[in-house]
Amino acid sequence: MRRSRSTRAGFRPRARSRATVLTAGAAALIAALGIVAPPVAGAATASTPDSFSDNSARQIAALQSLKTGQTKAESKLDSRLLVAQKLRAQKLSASAVPALGAGTASTAVVDIRVTKVSDALVNDLRKAGAAVRTVSDKAASIRAEVPLTALPAIAARADVKRVETADQAITARELETKAGQGKTAPVETKQQKAARLDAALDQALAAKNRRAAAATITSEGDRAHNADLARQQYGVTGTGVKACALSDGVDSLAVSQAKGELPAVDVVPGQAGDGDEGTAMLEIIHDLAPNAALGFASAFASDASFADNIRKLRFESHCDVIVDDVIYFKESPFQDWIIAQAVNDVTADGALYFSSAGNEGNVADGTAAHWEGDFVDSGKSVGKFAGTAHNFAGAAGPQIFEPISDASSAGIPVTLHWSDPLGASGDDYDLYLLDASGNVVAFSQDVQDGTQDPYEQLATPPFGGTGLRLAVVKFSGAGRYLSLTAFGSRFRDSADGLKAYSTPGVTVGHSSARDAFSVAAAPAAAAFGRALEPGDPANPTGPFPGAFSSAGKAERFSSDGPRRMFYEADGTPITPGNVSSTGGEVRDKPEITAADGVRTSVGGFDPFFGTSAAAPHAAAIASLVLSGNPGLSGSDVRDAFLATAVDIEAPGSDNLTGAGVVLADKVLAYTGASPQPYAQAKQPTVTGPEGGSTLDPGDTAKVTLPVTNTGDGVASSTSVVLTTTTPGVTIAPRAKSYGTIRPGQTGVNDFTVTVPATQGLGVPVVLSAKVTFAGSFSPTTSTFALPVGTPSPVVQTFSYTGAPVAIPDNSQLGASVPLVVSGVGAASKVSVSIDGSSCTADEGSTTVGLDHTYVADLVGTLTSPSGASATLFQRAGSGGNNLCQVVFDDSAPALLSTVGSQFAPFTGTYLPIDPQTPLAGTSADGTWTFTAVDVAGGDTGSIRSVSLHVNGYASAGTGSTAGAAALVRPVVHAGPAIA
Repeated sequence: MRRSRSTRAGFRPRARSRATVLTAGAAALIAALGIVAPPVAGAATASTPDSFSDNSARQIAALQSLKTGQTKAESKLDSRLLVAQKLRAQKLSASAVPALGAGTASTAVVDIRVTKVSDALVNDLRKAGAAVRTVSDKAASIRAEVPLTALPAIAARADVKRVETADQAITARELETKAGQGKTAPVETKQQKAARLDAALDQALAAKNRRAAAATITSEGDRAHNADLARQQYGVTGTGVKACALSDGVDSLAVSQAKGELPAVDVVPGQAGDGDEGTAMLEIIHDLAPNAALGFASAFASDASFADNIRKLRFESHCDVIVDDVIYFKESPFQDWIIAQAVNDVTADGALYFSSAGNEGNVADGTAAHWEGDFVDSGKSVGKFAGTAHNFAGAAGPQIFEPISDASSAGIPVTLHWSDPLGASGDDYDLYLLDASGNVVAFSQDVQDGTQDPYEQLATPPFGGTGLRLAVVKFSGAGRYLSLTAFGSRFRDSADGLKAYSTPGVTVGHSSARDAFSVAAAPAAAAFGRALEPGDPANPTGPFPGAFSSAGKAERFSSDGPRRMFYEADGTPITPGNVSSTGGEVRDKPEITAADGVRTSVGGFDPFFGTSAAAPHAAAIASLVLSGNPGLSGSDVRDAFLATAVDIEAPGSDNLTGAGVVLADKVLAYTGASPQPYAQAKQPTVTGPEGGSTLDPGDTAKVTLPVTNTGDGVASSTSVVLTTTTPGVTIAPRAKSYGTIRPGQTGVNDFTVTVPATQGLGVPVVLSAKVTFAGSFSPTTSTFALPVGTPSPVVQTFSYTGAPVAIPDNSQLGASVPLVVSGVGAASKVSVSIDGSSCTADEGSTTVGLDHTYVADLVGTLTSPSGASATLFQRAGSGGNNLCQVVFDDSAPALLSTVGSQFAPFTGTYLPIDPQTPLAGTSADGTWTFTAVDVAGGDTGSIRSVSLHVNGYASAGTGSTAGAAALVRPVVHAGPAIA
């Protein structure tokens, strides 16, 4: 059943304009708690700037009574979930705190933090009615949509440490325009998005086929950073380097590729995400470092999934430079949490990591909603149970409230952290949001008794309001250093006399990891297109078509530092016994500044403002640096960036722009960049003794090995050493000289390979080609497997014959069916077909091989008996329904992602993303698995009919034609022509 994605609980938030920053995460929380419009002003006794009103005290007391009366298991639930559950179960009177209402939601999206992820736990959650979204073994965290009624039983489990309202994220993007004061932009439905992307792809492909494509768009940052001059002067283009991005998604990736804006991008399977900020970031990287390889993974599935994907990009996709533009609200300002720990892992392994500093404003421009400092006891008690309020004014006080700007008060996430170690907070602080009449309109009052995190979060109402103010309450324990942030807003003096207090240091989270680069933003060209709030001064402009100079100015929304850290990642105190404003380690963040306000071809990102745009510019320059001097360490690159940056804003390094703006030509000069060759062996070809391309047992064959220089410099003194690990195989000669290979050219040499007569059919000859040349990337090594035996023309088919298997909505667990193979032995070819007796795009069809509305939600994979897997399709089919009589064949001409929803139901033969045949190894016999994973909410379906088709090898001496192999069946490709 298709549902509008915008109505799904827990739908991840998007960054919006400052005046309308309501996030979907905040909206989901508000819906779960049933927050309604607060009573009109004057309905209760108003509070004064230095005291709680009687009304406030009554409502806080009602909430505190719930806190003091909860069980040990209930203390594992965050307070917002507990209140929602109690209201739902009618165990708490909605009249006690009128602004919270009774609530209508029956489920909540939660993060379940556990001692260890187990199959038993996951299965029990599903039995309890939970829809499991993501599972992270490394972070010991599960994200799931759970019935409120199931929360107490889940929290009572011994293997569950904590159940929290799902942590939400925003990107560091600023919108050029706003939808209107107090209003949010309309939410695009999945169907509308599919239609938009289909039309854009059709237009781009039509222009490409007519050879009438428009000129590509280049970021103004290429010119403003002197990257264009640097490439020309130093002859480096990013070759030999892989640069990868994490953001929301890459919806328009195929469109950008069809336009010529992007080359191939290595997307982590199932992690293409939702949105297009990633596409825009990749275009920026490609503009400045056009020959760098590219990769992507989403950061938005969950905080734990984000951490997992950082590691996947380094350790599985082998990315040299990684950049993101995402912050999760729970990320600690005082200790490296799970995401920062992942950053630490990849930087320790040699990767360079860049992250946006954020768009939360700064003290210099008066645009921040951040305060940090030591707790000051106001002496003002709260409610009737326990607790005293913090005095924001210090010696000038008391003032127990922090006022939020009326112009940016709608749907604002607000976080409170304090200087206790993660997972071991014994000091209990609470956070309350009140209106000018003393009504509690939002709250967060978790229990901290020694095993929880020092963290509270609430969200302002979606309708905003005037006179909203925050109160921090120390419920019990010692005074600690506090960090209070209202994301996307600012603190501003109120009409009734409250003074706003802001301090530097809003940059938090993984961008503050020691070896990460936190990147501030300065405009490359035209000014940001609106005032951040009414009455603000004009935004700065950039130097384009000139380059950055000392006259540059930071964006007024760019986040400032520094960042004070109190604990190492494992919780070890940095300054034992001192967790106050005089303790800890001060990290100079952000370190550097780069361009924003630039053009991309991606809809909604032309121009592209925010530190989200700045970070990929810096990452691209780092890619040029590594391309021109591959041996540089992370500390070498950091020294080069800091030493050559053009100082802007306050003289010297400052807490807004760091060392200044990075200029590519200056950095490359400092690091001694030069054009580097990059010679690699490519797939060899075999010529057998009878002239065919088959290598049989006992053959002595010619193996032609090409070597291509894809680098920027000349590969001189190039040679290849060809070896094998296959017993009994001999190679002559062992080494050959390829001489000089110029950029873009290929050298070729022949080797002789002799296969023993005892070599088993289908047991490949494994060759290792080590290419040596004069250059820093030398040597490169490539491995190839040459199949042995003549492929059999006989196709054996093994089908799934069981009942339809439902595909769980928006869950990485997915659905699988077995394909049992026997009697084949080694396989010369493997292909998968999704079958069906009659093809239709009807929703819920029982005659198609896989029925599913919005096929683009799906990722299809094939897994062999050995556990090796290949991705068949992802992000394919747009908004179309159903796969029927589809074949994934390693020799097909095009991917399924090249066709739009107008071709639904999808039929025909398509190229899988990964080849299938190598999965067979030495034997295809055993249980194979076809899996379909739904990676987005709102659509469902089932696996009904799937088959695996396998060609074995002909027996020795059958005389089969070299390379012959029958296709599964003749199927006409149903999509558009691909140029």
